[in-house]
Amino acid sequence: MAVPIEDYALLSNCRTAALISREGSLDWLCLPRLDSPSAFAALLGDEGNGRWQLRPADSDATCTRRYDEDTFVLITRWTTDDGVVEVHDFMPIEPDAQIDVRRTDLIRRVVGVSGSMTMQQKLTIRFDYSRGMPWMRQTGSKKHPCLVAMAGPDAIAIRGAALHPVDHQHEGELKVQAGETQDLHLTWFPSHRDMPDPLDVDDVLEVTKHWWQKWADRIEHHGPHHKKVVRSLLILRALTNHETGGIAAAATMALPEDIGGERNWDYRYVWLRDAALTLEALLDHGFLSVAERWREWLLRAVAGDPSDLQIMYGLAGERNLGEWELDELPGYEASAPVRVGNGAATQYQGRCRG
Repeated sequence: MAVPIEDYALLSNCRTAALISREGSLDWLCLPRLDSPSAFAALLGDEGNGRWQLRPADSDATCTRRYDEDTFVLITRWTTDDGVVEVHDFMPIEPDAQIDVRRTDLIRRVVGVSGSMTMQQKLTIRFDYSRGMPWMRQTGSKKHPCLVAMAGPDAIAIRGAALHPVDHQHEGELKVQAGETQDLHLTWFPSHRDMPDPLDVDDVLEVTKHWWQKWADRIEHHGPHHKKVVRSLLILRALTNHETGGIAAAATMALPEDIGGERNWDYRYVWLRDAALTLEALLDHGFLSVAERWREWLLRAVAGDPSDLQIMYGLAGERNLGEWELDELPGYEASAPVRVGNGAATQYQGRCRG
């Protein structure tokens, strides 16, 4: 049975986004950009389409979760009869001057709170919307294990705990005592380049929390429902590309308008209408700089003959958003076909705002 969509939590580095289920599984992640092909796509199928699960081995474990204040650091607190553990999931974000597009990282920090707990990992990586079965190889050492997956232009390294092949996936366990911290570290990089060095997790965690909190502190809102307003604006920022200024309509593709139906569109692009509404919300809360960046994006995207204006573009202003169907993904709750790209880019919609 599919995970309810509302049970997913969003992670973001303002270049791409990940979805983590309440059961601790990473079920959606496109790399390196939001509109790139997926490496984890269980959201639109099952574990065989790409999933990284991290949860207690005890099937009776219970959990609560929250974001760390006004950030996209997700804290999941697991409780069993033997102990309490927290998993801190986040995607490191870099200040503008330090953006490195040659890598994308996602970190799962396991923190022992009390007692002890055995955590179980199950990992399946499938590049290119589940069409790319990677070569897998073990590197590193017994003390510092590293599993590398590689297919076509993409490579992913998983560091931090030993993983062993089991029936076309990799599994492993780690035992965490009270006061201990263990970091599991995913790094995407172009397969033709050397594997990047691991990050200093303590450092990037603080930088990431500070970056999000500093942005949230600029929000000008003094009315009711303050926390909901702040979280909503944070999500809009998460959908705004850090490099180009393009504002995506959604972090996902092919989620159905009706369960089991065919209206399963790819929304990882910039609709002029949707972006205009997003900008209105951001401007109403003090974010003039975001509007200025999007204006620059817009001028680049629509350059040329006005008669060629489109209703949507790619995150960097790409115009060719041709649509096709994926047979390799069965769809959310078997809602097929799964569509990539969006043929509406060439439609004329005269009543669109934007």
